[in-house]
Amino acid sequence: MNINEFLKEKGMTKYRLAVLSGVPHTTLNNICSGHARIEKCSAETLYKLAQVLQVTIEDLIEDAMKDADVMPEIIPFELFKSNVCHRVKEEGDIPFIVETLKSGDIQNYYDRKLYPQAFYLLAMVDYLSRENDLPLCNTYSDMRKQKLANPIYPGSVLVMAKVLEDDSVITDSLEKAIPEFRRFNIAESEVRHVI
Repeated sequence: MNINEFLKEKGMTKYRLAVLSGVPHTTLNNICSGHARIEKCSAETLYKLAQVLQVTIEDLIEDAMKDADVMPEIIPFELFKSNVCHRVKEEGDIPFIVETLKSGDIQNYYDRKLYPQAFYLLAMVDYLSRENDLPLCNTYSDMRKQKLANPIYPGSVLVMAKVLEDDSVITDSLEKAIPEFRRFNIAESEVRHVI
């Protein structure tokens, strides 16, 4: 469904969505009219809209991704990471852990061969468990023995390495990564301070 269909389904006006989400009314008008492409919106805008509409970011951009001839369930990894970090910030550590484990999302991503997403979610659950002195969930013990063949670096690190013409920025980012993420070959050093 597109955003207009979500609005109709929820019985909500564009104006009300703009007020509740904090997304400017003109931006929302541009998205609804097709003058702005929803899949090009910032992660923050998509997150705010998804929260108010009570849908996932993937739901919001699914039609646009189909139109772009891309598999709808595969969203850019940076957007996925941002969505997860926003959920942690909004829900809190322990509710996030409980909800993620109850949902089965880690195994669902893994079964669909979306390994970066599965490992990122598991790393987040493990990291938050350590931070809150909670035991690890035994369900994913076998998955913890695996890792991505190629490291994943944040886009900002790749850009900085390119601008500075210094590849050590890239290797340093993996060395300084949070251990639970580094285990899976994901260079993630900051999950708390999301905007």
